[in-house]
Amino acid sequence: MALGAVILIVLSAATLFAGQIDRYDPFEITPRERLLAPSTTHFFGTDNIGRDVYSRTIHGGRVSLWVGFAVTVLSVSAGMLIGLVSGYTRKADMVIQRFMDAIMSFPTLLLALALIAMLGSSVTNVIIVITVVDTPRMVRLVRAQVLSLREQQYVEAARAIGAPTPRILLLHVAPNTFAPVMVQATFIFAGAILVEAGLSFLGLGIPPDQPSWGNILALGRNFIQIAVWISFFPGLILTITVLAINLVGDGLRDALDPKLARRQ
Repeated sequence: MALGAVILIVLSAATLFAGQIDRYDPFEITPRERLLAPSTTHFFGTDNIGRDVYSRTIHGGRVSLWVGFAVTVLSVSAGMLIGLVSGYTRKADMVIQRFMDAIMSFPTLLLALALIAMLGSSVTNVIIVITVVDTPRMVRLVRAQVLSLREQQYVEAARAIGAPTPRILLLHVAPNTFAPVMVQATFIFAGAILVEAGLSFLGLGIPPDQPSWGNILALGRNFIQIAVWISFFPGLILTITVLAINLVGDGLRDALDPKLARRQ
């Protein structure tokens, strides 16, 4: 977990201060320097129109990490709200779960492709689409926790003294779903970055004029035999980022699961 956290902090800092640490404008076109191999001048080489791949990778990370963070916050918020209502209110549960089942019946990438084709390519639309795709999984997780928590004695006691339902959900039920929700949030973060990269790779995610790891990879596939570095470095950073997030998620699971803690 510590290694994953360190990697994430370093990557986040690099993307946040991209304008201060890179030497080239990621949008600057220099045809005389096209397809240059990695060197001390251009750390990750240049692409087919002379843009610095290192600068584009760092700035592209800012977009990808922002999409992952925004999707995670929105999915957790929506999933908590809907999952609490669904798990606690039996009448609403049937309707909500059938709707969630309908969304989850579609393959993730296929549903994302259909929605983004309807809404158009932009950062905001990508965030909305991935949030719609990921929220049902969070809803199911929170609902499963609430189904067991609503039968606990402290919840029944709060209900017996006349506590309103919103108070019971917010003060007695929601805090006890924290551990699994935080673990699932890390996997949503990693998954959102991968889905965004996949959509951008296919040309349906982030617009081509705005660098992201996915569309840099898409550009590099056309020059894979003569300039492998265009795809290699963004792909490597993407892999390391997702691996680091998963390591953090595994560490949180081990730390927050009482059964695993007792075994250790």
